Amino acid sequence: MAPATTHYPRATVKRIVKAHTNRPLSKNADIAIWLDYTLFLQDLLRKAAITSKQAGEKGVSAKSIRKVRENSLRKFKG
Repeated sequence: MAPATTHYPRATVKRIVKAHTNRPLSKNADIAIWLDYTLFLQDLLRKAAITSKQAGEKGVSAKSIRKVRENSLRKFKG
């Protein structure tokens, strides 16, 4: 069986988190961090798409993302 491939840079995520926290990470903490990050982006884009459609825009714009950014950040704060 072929080894499992990751869909994100594990070493990079671990290095960034260690640099910001100065604390050791558990073995799979980077997976939880990456999943939370992807869920945040998915939520942000979904809400921005709804906001842009309500405003009558053809696509998602930076303006619609800025409108929903604070709400999504609060939801995923921790």
